[in-house]
Amino acid sequence: MAALQRDRNPAPARLARATPRSPWPGRTAAALAGAAALYAVVVVQTSGQTLLALALLVITALGVWTYTSARTQVLRYLFPGVAAALAFVIFPMLYTVGIGFTNQSSRNLLDAERARAYLLAEAVLEPGSQRAFSLHADGDGVRLRLASEPALATPALRLDGAAPQPQLAALEVVGSELAGTVAGNMLPMADVVRLLPALRLLQLQTPEAVTLQLISLREFAQAQPLYTAQPDGALRDCVSGVDYRANMASGFYTSADGDLLSPGFIVGVGLRNYTKIFSEGKFREPFISVFVWTVTFSALSVFFAAALGMLLAVLLNWESLAGKGAYRLVLFLPYAVPGFISILVFKGLFNQNLGEINLILNGLFGIRPAWFSDPLLAKTMLLIVNVWLGFPYMMVLCSGLIKSIPADLYEASALAGAGPLTNFLRITLPLITRPLMPLLISAFAFNFNNFVLISLLTGGRPDQLDSTLPAGTTDILVSYTWRIAFQDSDQQFGLAAATSTVIFLIVAAITLVQMRLTKLNDGAKAG
Repeated sequence: MAALQRDRNPAPARLARATPRSPWPGRTAAALAGAAALYAVVVVQTSGQTLLALALLVITALGVWTYTSARTQVLRYLFPGVAAALAFVIFPMLYTVGIGFTNQSSRNLLDAERARAYLLAEAVLEPGSQRAFSLHADGDGVRLRLASEPALATPALRLDGAAPQPQLAALEVVGSELAGTVAGNMLPMADVVRLLPALRLLQLQTPEAVTLQLISLREFAQAQPLYTAQPDGALRDCVSGVDYRANMASGFYTSADGDLLSPGFIVGVGLRNYTKIFSEGKFREPFISVFVWTVTFSALSVFFAAALGMLLAVLLNWESLAGKGAYRLVLFLPYAVPGFISILVFKGLFNQNLGEINLILNGLFGIRPAWFSDPLLAKTMLLIVNVWLGFPYMMVLCSGLIKSIPADLYEASALAGAGPLTNFLRITLPLITRPLMPLLISAFAFNFNNFVLISLLTGGRPDQLDSTLPAGTTDILVSYTWRIAFQDSDQQFGLAAATSTVIFLIVAAITLVQMRLTKLNDGAKAG
């Protein structure tokens, strides 16, 4: 019996004889991956992207801990998704929020040191000082020759280092021996382009003590600086003698008269961008009008799409209706076609002069509505197209919910003599409204950020004529923010980031409401 028992259950003996699995291969792989990730962090940091380097460092540390700790068995399967969320959701969100507290714009993109260096490097060319140059191989180095009378050339220089340094080279008058020895080894333009980083740092000193610097791929010239640094940190205009000092409130070098030097530099402005949105008239008025239209557009789009989808779902669930499958297929096609294609097709259909819609209206009533230039018609057109794109989704949802309603309710209603309208108002609508409500809120949040429709169909136009910002009458908040960031003359990234943060908070509030309604709905079902 003991032998038979051993034959029936041989697994414990085999497990006892199994050799324990070594942890070193996994730890070695984790160490190599961590080392590669740390190298990437160093590369990103040396390129000046401190925040991105910090985010990569956090993800790397979390990954090493996840795959080396014995307490994170489950997290190992979730880490790729967590890392992707940190890199592509959390970090961009925090970065955008951070920009909202700065003055970043097209005029304020550099830090203070780089803006100062840029201004000190600005110079004007001395008329007639341009000299064409050529490079010639000379042993292990390169000689630079200027086309002048007499011919001038440098000694052999090393310009091909990995990290070029500033150099000052004295030009010497050369005779005819250059033509026979060095001139024949002139480097092609491809090598000149390769040596550009070193050539930009090269200064040439002529026998007359004139300093020349690179101004193009083919020429050196004498340049006079526009500004010089002063002991107190100011920048002095070499022509007017006016001093410009760094203004840490505005992010510009400013004179006593209020003149600004561009480019400016990035500074923290606290809540200034948020106060602009809600307090200053030129920012508050377009923001409020765009916000009101965004809410109206989202609410009407959801209402009409849900109403139309629900009506079609009820009709398609009519038992005596023939060909219901074909109807469902045809009505679902607008949702199956890519949205941007449908939007571009409608843009052509609504064309005032050549669109089929105006051709029909002109033939029937003699009118050609200006769909794209009249604000009310443009908003109506947006709603028509958005309802067309959204009703198939609502129809499918309502069809599924109607199928879940017990047939006994309709049979009892029929025995009581109720008609279709009574069945819809007393049975169908109350029973599908509760489970449908969270989905309607999701659709509202989606339309709140429906950038593709606005961008492709109207571009936010027609513009508001009384606004100093690029705000359109059909802009919603997300397209309005995009225009502030990329179409305004100053490209106010800080203000756009602050507006994006406000939009995020609004959508987050909508999401919390949706989650609350979903929880209530689940509780009602459980009860």
